[in-house]
Amino acid sequence: MTLQRQVGFWIGGLAVLALALYVLRGILLPFVAGLALAYFLDPFVSRLERLRVPRVVGALAVIGTFVVVFIVLMLLIVPVLATQLTAFVARLPSYVVQLQALATEQNREWLQRVLGDRLPDVSRSVAELVTQSTGWIASFVQQSLWAGGATFIYLFGLAVITPVVAFYLLKDWTRMMDKVDSWLPLPHKETILGLMREMNIAMAGFVRGQATVCLVLMIYYGMALSGAGLNFGLLIGLGTGFLSFIPYVGSITGLMFAAGVAIVQFWPDWTMVFVILAIFGIGVFFESYVLYPNLVGESVGLHPVWLMFALFAFGALFGFAGLMLAVPLAASIGVLTRFAIRQYLASPLYTGVTRPEPLGGPARPER
Repeated sequence: MTLQRQVGFWIGGLAVLALALYVLRGILLPFVAGLALAYFLDPFVSRLERLRVPRVVGALAVIGTFVVVFIVLMLLIVPVLATQLTAFVARLPSYVVQLQALATEQNREWLQRVLGDRLPDVSRSVAELVTQSTGWIASFVQQSLWAGGATFIYLFGLAVITPVVAFYLLKDWTRMMDKVDSWLPLPHKETILGLMREMNIAMAGFVRGQATVCLVLMIYYGMALSGAGLNFGLLIGLGTGFLSFIPYVGSITGLMFAAGVAIVQFWPDWTMVFVILAIFGIGVFFESYVLYPNLVGESVGLHPVWLMFALFAFGALFGFAGLMLAVPLAASIGVLTRFAIRQYLASPLYTGVTRPEPLGGPARPER
């Protein structure tokens, strides 16, 4: 088979796979979540297997432990979060209005010099924009997230199917990987296996490492902000840690919400506002210099801008399942792109140097 036909074959296979994922995107989420959970928990099952625990038993023990811990956490945290989220959305317009009032009262002379007679119109426009935005957010949360029995049934199905899928994948993980390896084209098997190992390092470093970072930050910010007495501290803290899946985005977003709530809640006591800022300063330092270097490292090769683009692109194409697929696919595309660049830099297309002909001119075909 010529190189052109090989390239066409693989491009066609990828196109068919992408089309299948797009057509089936409505039912993908439980299976993608199960695959992600199995990939995340596979090191624990493999470690038990090295201790001579049968893989079926190890997979069942790991999945069972995860499900029990998850259910306990959900029963303890979800009611509190639901209450805080509903109250936060309801009070968000008043928070914004109070922040606007504090900003204009403290800087009225400066704003008057800059805006002149337009200050009342600008303030009114900002207030109307904020009211409309917060009203849209409130209706979205109440109607899209919490209302409707279909959502509950879908989440229930997700909670039931995902652990089952993860268990079967964990049980047969080694056998499936061996089977996939046996399907690889023999002339290029070592090259493909090398690329797959590089992809695994990138995905493991980011998915497992960054998920651990998010979990630690969720615990830290949730406990610290709640302990400081900040209104909706648990909600803001857990949201900050969860959004830290994209480096620094969670910290910046959480800081904005926490600082705004703290100013309205504690004004004019600046001491508590500085306490909230200090909590985020410690969190950013801990994330940047302790957690990220040790748990994620520099070998991942996922730039934050590329990661955000991948999340938006795959999310728009495949919904929530696309969000879960975005990171491994982005890491895989990054590995393949670096491989293609290495091949290009070593090719005559870049160097301009072709292979020298042997002495005596080109070889003549034998008769």
